[in-house]
Amino acid sequence: QVQLVESGGGLVQPGGSLRLSCAASGSIFSIYTMGWYRQAPGKQRELVATITSGGSTNYVDSVKGRFTISRDNGKKAVYLQMNSLKAADTAVYFCNANIRPCDRLGYGNYWGQGTQVTVSS
Repeated sequence: QVQLVESGGGLVQPGGSLRLSCAASGSIFSIYTMGWYRQAPGKQRELVATITSGGSTNYVDSVKGRFTISRDNGKKAVYLQMNSLKAADTAVYFCNANIRPCDRLGYGNYWGQGTQVTVSS
């Protein structure tokens, strides 16, 4: 069974930094795009950043220049370095990945359980 497990959330002051990690486990043939989404209270889930297996990245405008997404294909992991954090970044952050399991021919969309990031003084 394929799983995504996040870590690294927490409470940080405005202007501070956090690094989120997400690792995929299970019987995995390949992973294409990995990414991070977030959902603030009362708001819809939104894309934060994505990265393809080849390293192409995409960011929502509000985090450009502050957040950096990276991945380690050998470890089946994706990371989100978040700098200059603002109160508006407070949300539950979810890891997402397009994964082809070994026992399937196509890719499926998988989600982690989410990790809370709170930016507050």
